[in-house]
Amino acid sequence: MIFAHDTEVSLASTVALINTAQEINTAAEPDGLTTRAELDEFVAEWGWTGSRTHDDAELRQVLRLRTRLHRIWLADEEAIVEEVNRLLRDCRALPQLVRHDEWDWHLHATRDEQPLAERMAVEAAMALVDVIRSDETERLAVCAAGDCENVLIDLSRNRSRRYCDAGCTNRMAAAAYRARRAAAGE
Repeated sequence: MIFAHDTEVSLASTVALINTAQEINTAAEPDGLTTRAELDEFVAEWGWTGSRTHDDAELRQVLRLRTRLHRIWLADEEAIVEEVNRLLRDCRALPQLVRHDEWDWHLHATRDEQPLAERMAVEAAMALVDVIRSDETERLAVCAAGDCENVLIDLSRNRSRRYCDAGCTNRMAAAAYRARRAAAGE
Protein backbone atom coordinates (compact mmCIF):
# COMPACT_ATOMS: atom_id res chain seq x y z
CA MET A 1 0.00 0.00 0.00
CA ILE A 2 1.40 3.38 -1.02
CA PHE A 3 -1.08 5.58 0.82
CA ALA A 4 -3.45 5.03 3.73
CA HIS A 5 -6.47 2.91 2.79
CA ASP A 6 -8.92 5.82 2.97
CA THR A 7 -6.64 7.91 0.74
CA GLU A 8 -6.51 5.14 -1.87
CA VAL A 9 -10.30 4.75 -1.78
CA SER A 10 -10.73 8.53 -2.14
CA LEU A 11 -8.35 8.61 -5.09
CA ALA A 12 -10.16 5.68 -6.72
CA SER A 13 -13.57 7.29 -6.23
CA THR A 14 -12.23 10.55 -7.66
CA VAL A 15 -10.98 8.67 -10.73
CA ALA A 16 -14.36 6.95 -11.04
CA LEU A 17 -16.20 10.28 -10.77
CA ILE A 18 -14.00 11.99 -13.37
CA ASN A 19 -14.29 9.04 -15.75
CA THR A 20 -18.09 9.21 -15.77
CA ALA A 21 -17.81 12.25 -18.06
CA GLN A 22 -18.61 11.49 -21.70
CA GLU A 23 -16.09 14.01 -22.97
CA ILE A 24 -13.22 12.08 -21.40
CA ASN A 25 -14.28 8.45 -21.17
CA THR A 26 -13.85 6.02 -24.03
CA ALA A 27 -15.68 7.28 -27.10
CA ALA A 28 -18.18 4.42 -27.18
CA GLU A 29 -19.53 5.09 -23.70
CA PRO A 30 -22.18 7.68 -22.84
CA ASP A 31 -21.87 10.05 -19.90
CA GLY A 32 -22.31 7.91 -16.80
CA LEU A 33 -23.70 10.60 -14.53
CA THR A 34 -26.63 12.43 -16.08
CA THR A 35 -29.50 11.59 -13.75
CA ARG A 36 -30.22 11.63 -10.04
CA ALA A 37 -30.61 7.84 -10.18
CA GLU A 38 -27.10 7.49 -11.63
CA LEU A 39 -25.77 9.76 -8.88
CA ASP A 40 -27.57 7.60 -6.30
CA GLU A 41 -25.90 4.50 -7.77
CA PHE A 42 -22.49 6.19 -7.73
CA VAL A 43 -22.93 7.30 -4.12
CA ALA A 44 -24.01 3.80 -3.07
CA GLU A 45 -21.19 2.11 -5.00
CA TRP A 46 -18.55 4.28 -3.33
CA GLY A 47 -20.15 4.26 0.13
CA TRP A 48 -20.65 8.00 0.58
CA THR A 49 -22.25 8.85 3.91
CA GLY A 50 -23.94 11.97 5.19
CA SER A 51 -26.91 14.04 4.14
CA ARG A 52 -28.34 14.04 0.62
CA THR A 53 -30.94 16.19 -1.09
CA HIS A 54 -31.45 13.83 -4.07
CA ASP A 55 -32.39 16.80 -6.26
CA ASP A 56 -31.18 18.27 -9.55
CA ALA A 57 -29.18 20.95 -7.72
CA GLU A 58 -27.14 18.26 -5.97
CA LEU A 59 -26.48 16.54 -9.31
CA ARG A 60 -25.38 19.85 -10.91
CA GLN A 61 -23.00 20.52 -8.00
CA VAL A 62 -21.41 17.09 -8.37
CA LEU A 63 -21.09 17.58 -12.15
CA ARG A 64 -19.34 20.94 -11.60
CA LEU A 65 -17.03 19.24 -9.11
CA ARG A 66 -16.30 16.49 -11.64
CA THR A 67 -15.13 19.09 -14.16
CA ARG A 68 -13.04 20.85 -11.54
CA LEU A 69 -11.40 17.59 -10.40
CA HIS A 70 -10.61 16.68 -14.01
CA ARG A 71 -8.78 20.00 -14.48
CA ILE A 72 -6.87 19.37 -11.25
CA TRP A 73 -5.90 15.85 -12.38
CA LEU A 74 -4.31 17.21 -15.56
CA ALA A 75 -2.54 20.16 -13.93
CA ASP A 76 1.07 20.57 -12.89
CA GLU A 77 1.98 20.31 -9.21
CA GLU A 78 1.78 24.06 -8.47
CA ALA A 79 -1.70 24.29 -9.98
CA ILE A 80 -2.79 21.16 -8.13
CA VAL A 81 -1.65 22.69 -4.84
CA GLU A 82 -3.47 25.94 -5.58
CA GLU A 83 -6.71 24.15 -6.47
CA VAL A 84 -6.53 21.72 -3.56
CA ASN A 85 -6.08 24.62 -1.16
CA ARG A 86 -9.00 26.43 -2.79
CA LEU A 87 -11.23 23.35 -2.45
CA LEU A 88 -10.35 22.95 1.22
CA ARG A 89 -10.91 26.65 1.89
CA ASP A 90 -14.17 26.86 -0.12
CA CYS A 91 -15.60 23.87 1.74
CA ARG A 92 -14.41 24.98 5.18
CA ALA A 93 -12.54 21.72 5.77
CA LEU A 94 -11.85 20.81 9.37
CA PRO A 95 -10.05 17.42 9.46
CA GLN A 96 -11.01 15.05 12.27
CA LEU A 97 -10.42 11.38 12.95
CA VAL A 98 -13.58 9.26 12.85
CA ARG A 99 -14.54 5.59 12.92
CA HIS A 100 -17.83 4.27 11.57
CA ASP A 101 -19.42 1.31 9.82
CA GLU A 102 -16.69 -1.08 8.62
CA TRP A 103 -14.05 1.67 8.58
CA ASP A 104 -11.39 1.95 11.26
CA TRP A 105 -9.87 5.37 12.08
CA HIS A 106 -9.78 7.68 9.08
CA LEU A 107 -10.17 11.36 8.30
CA HIS A 108 -13.35 13.27 7.66
CA ALA A 109 -12.91 16.94 7.03
CA THR A 110 -16.53 18.02 6.63
CA ARG A 111 -19.69 17.74 8.63
CA ASP A 112 -22.24 15.11 7.60
CA GLU A 113 -24.73 17.92 6.93
CA GLN A 114 -22.58 19.61 4.29
CA PRO A 115 -23.70 19.15 0.67
CA LEU A 116 -22.58 15.95 -1.04
CA ALA A 117 -20.45 17.82 -3.60
CA GLU A 118 -18.56 19.59 -0.80
CA ARG A 119 -17.93 16.32 1.01
CA MET A 120 -16.74 14.74 -2.23
CA ALA A 121 -14.52 17.75 -2.98
CA VAL A 122 -12.88 17.67 0.43
CA GLU A 123 -12.31 13.90 0.30
CA ALA A 124 -10.60 14.29 -3.08
CA ALA A 125 -8.60 17.28 -1.86
CA MET A 126 -7.45 15.49 1.29
CA ALA A 127 -6.34 12.50 -0.78
CA LEU A 128 -4.49 14.80 -3.17
CA VAL A 129 -2.78 16.41 -0.16
CA ASP A 130 -1.27 12.99 0.60
CA VAL A 131 -0.21 12.57 -3.04
CA ILE A 132 1.46 15.98 -3.06
CA ARG A 133 3.13 15.59 0.34
CA SER A 134 4.51 12.22 -0.77
CA ASP A 135 5.87 13.78 -3.97
CA GLU A 136 3.82 11.29 -6.00
CA THR A 137 1.88 13.56 -8.40
CA GLU A 138 3.22 11.55 -11.36
CA ARG A 139 0.82 8.82 -10.20
CA LEU A 140 -2.04 11.03 -11.43
CA ALA A 141 -2.20 9.98 -15.06
CA VAL A 142 -4.24 9.70 -18.23
CA CYS A 143 -4.77 6.36 -19.97
CA ALA A 144 -1.99 5.64 -22.51
CA ALA A 145 -4.40 4.11 -25.04
CA GLY A 146 -4.58 6.44 -28.01
CA ASP A 147 -8.37 6.40 -28.16
CA CYS A 148 -9.03 6.85 -24.44
CA GLU A 149 -8.77 9.90 -22.23
CA ASN A 150 -9.83 8.34 -18.94
CA VAL A 151 -7.77 9.33 -15.93
CA LEU A 152 -6.17 6.83 -13.56
CA ILE A 153 -4.28 6.67 -10.31
CA ASP A 154 -1.20 4.48 -10.54
CA LEU A 155 -1.01 2.67 -7.21
CA SER A 156 1.42 0.03 -8.45
CA ARG A 157 4.67 -0.27 -6.52
CA ASN A 158 6.82 0.24 -9.58
CA ARG A 159 4.73 3.00 -11.19
CA SER A 160 4.01 0.78 -14.20
CA ARG A 161 0.28 1.25 -14.69
CA ARG A 162 -0.41 2.78 -18.08
CA TYR A 163 -4.05 2.00 -18.83
CA CYS A 164 -7.36 2.72 -17.14
CA ASP A 165 -9.86 0.13 -15.96
CA ALA A 166 -12.13 0.57 -18.96
CA GLY A 167 -10.82 -2.45 -20.82
CA CYS A 168 -7.90 -0.61 -22.37
CA THR A 169 -5.30 -2.94 -20.86
CA ASN A 170 -6.85 -5.96 -22.59
CA ARG A 171 -7.44 -4.08 -25.84
CA MET A 172 -3.88 -2.78 -26.00
CA ALA A 173 -2.40 -6.20 -25.11
CA ALA A 174 -4.46 -7.83 -27.88
CA ALA A 175 -3.37 -5.16 -30.37
CA ALA A 176 0.29 -5.64 -29.42
CA TYR A 177 -0.09 -9.40 -29.80
CA ARG A 178 -1.63 -9.00 -33.25
CA ALA A 179 1.15 -6.60 -34.25
CA ARG A 180 3.86 -9.06 -33.09
CA ARG A 181 2.21 -11.88 -35.03
CA ALA A 182 1.95 -9.73 -38.14
CA ALA A 183 5.61 -8.70 -37.86
CA ALA A 184 6.59 -12.35 -37.49
CA GLY A 185 4.66 -13.17 -40.67
CA GLU A 186 2.12 -15.39 -38.97
